[in-house]
Amino acid sequence: MPLKEFSREIFIAVGCLCLTPYVSSPIALILGISLALTLGNPFLQKTQRLTSTLLAIAIVGLGCGIDLHLVLRAGLGGLGYTLVGIGLTFLVGWGLGKVLKVERDASLLITMGTAICGGSAIAAVASAIKPKSEEVTVALATIFCLNAVGLLVFPILGHNFQLDQTQFGLWSALAIHDTSSVVGATLQYGESAYEVGTTVKLARALWIVPLTFLIAGFRSQEVQSGKIKKPWFILGFILAACAVTYFPVLQGVGKKIAFVGGRLMVLTLFLIGSNLNRATLQAVGFRPLLMGITLWVLVATTVLAAILTGWIS
Repeated sequence: MPLKEFSREIFIAVGCLCLTPYVSSPIALILGISLALTLGNPFLQKTQRLTSTLLAIAIVGLGCGIDLHLVLRAGLGGLGYTLVGIGLTFLVGWGLGKVLKVERDASLLITMGTAICGGSAIAAVASAIKPKSEEVTVALATIFCLNAVGLLVFPILGHNFQLDQTQFGLWSALAIHDTSSVVGATLQYGESAYEVGTTVKLARALWIVPLTFLIAGFRSQEVQSGKIKKPWFILGFILAACAVTYFPVLQGVGKKIAFVGGRLMVLTLFLIGSNLNRATLQAVGFRPLLMGITLWVLVATTVLAAILTGWIS
């Protein structure tokens, strides 16, 4: 079998596999990068065009799984330190990006992922500002690596610092990037930690909406070309969440749509990884990873200190 035909079949097979529950978001990204750097992407032009569309559809679908009553209750309770935390994260992220000379879009994506909710926030902003594909890939890879570390390390540190379940839930929600990793870490700690961590994290995730619109609007003032587009898919996310929240009859269907949206997000991350190549990876360099690690350590230690001293409770 010719190599080109073989790579096509492997690519399609792995893409289909990403639609099943057996492949997580980080694994999908790794699979995409691995294929891109070995066999190559036989559908490169198509996947580059398709990525932003799939991202938008996936994000709207995920909105069908959001209970706004639960999220807003948690969000109102922690509105103050959520705003302060997001603001300080963006300020420190901007400073680190300047010091480490990270490309502006890569710096913004890493900061957004750290401040809000990891891969979902990066995907939302990337769909609005259209950064270079390698910047998106590196930002996602950085966040996913740190997610894995957080999932393993946070429960150990929580016990070491003798955090109660509420404290640990808050720390996980405010310092771990992705919701899935917050769920995994808090489930190891206890049921109350899981309930607190999940609700606070979902409330934090809603900040994707105003911040994505704000970033897109700010960038549109700078760019005269058609590169920047309004993230109307975020409005779709909110409408979907409102529909399943205020019309309970839709919740059963909403859960199924949210599941499909989640699988489309995984497939999209596979495609994003597959758009990478050795030359672009070398061009991006080590600095974005260093920025992501530094920013995350600063956020995690600051939040932990605030919880231990009673500033956050």
